Amino acid sequence: VSDASGCSMVALLHTGAAKFPRNLLPRVRQAVCSLLPAGVLKGYGSIVSRKLASHGFGASMAAMSSFPPQRYHYFLVLDFEATCDKPQIHPQEIIEFPILKLNGRTMEIESTFHMYVQPVVHPQLTPFCTELTGIIQGMVDGQPSLQQVLERVDEWMAKEGLLDPSVKSIFVTCGDWDLKVMLPGQCQYLGLPVADYFKQWINLKKAYSFAMGSWPKNGLLDMNKGLNLQHIGRPHSGIDDCKNIANIMKTLAHRGFIFKQTSKPF
Repeated sequence: VSDASGCSMVALLHTGAAKFPRNLLPRVRQAVCSLLPAGVLKGYGSIVSRKLASHGFGASMAAMSSFPPQRYHYFLVLDFEATCDKPQIHPQEIIEFPILKLNGRTMEIESTFHMYVQPVVHPQLTPFCTELTGIIQGMVDGQPSLQQVLERVDEWMAKEGLLDPSVKSIFVTCGDWDLKVMLPGQCQYLGLPVADYFKQWINLKKAYSFAMGSWPKNGLLDMNKGLNLQHIGRPHSGIDDCKNIANIMKTLAHRGFIFKQTSKPF
C-alpha cells in the first residue's frame, strides 16, 4: 500500500465515520489501520482519533475496540494458597485468599480483595509450605479465621455491587481445585456454608485449551509461554497468580475469545 493510497484510506475513515454504525466503527477502524504503513499511521493517527472522539468514542474505545463483548460484567479471579507438605497433610487449610475484580468490558482490574488466613488444625506452617508459597509463619499468625474471611468477602462483594442480581459475575480459577475441592472441603470440615457465588466458575486451563488448542500441563507457566507473556511475580503466590490469570484472560479476550462457565452446576 503506497503512502498516497494509505492517506486516501485514512481520509475515507475520517470523512465517513458518521456513516458507520457505532458498533461497527471500531472494527472498521482496526481493519483500515492494519493495512496502513507505519508512516501514515504516525502522521494521521491523531486526526482519526480526534474524528472518532467527535462521534462519542472516548479513551475507553481503544480498550474496547479489539475484542468482542464478554458474557459477564465482571470476572472474579481467585487463587488460593493452602497448608501443604510432603506427604500431604490433611485437612488442608486456606492460608491466602486473593480475589481480583476484572471488568468484563475493558478486562482491566478494578478492585482487589486480599487476606491471609489463620490455619487452625495445623497452625504451624511447614518448611515445604513456606518454600512453595513464600508465606511465612508471621503472615498467618493472628490473622482472621476462614469463617471471618468469608464474611469479609461477602461484605466486599456487596460493596462492589456484585450481589446485585442484575450484575453478571463469575469466578475464574487456574484449575478446578480451588472451588471444587479446597473451599467446599474445608467448609464441610468446619461446618460452614458455601455461598452460591462460589458454586460456578471458569477454569482458565479449559478456556485456554479451547482458545489455543493445547492443554497447559504446567498451568500458568505454559499459558504465559504460549501467549508470549512475561510471568508476573512469584509462582505460587496467590495474589501474583491472580495477576497472571488476569493478564492471560486479557490477552485471550483481545484475540477474540469469549469466556464461558466451565463448571457443572451444583
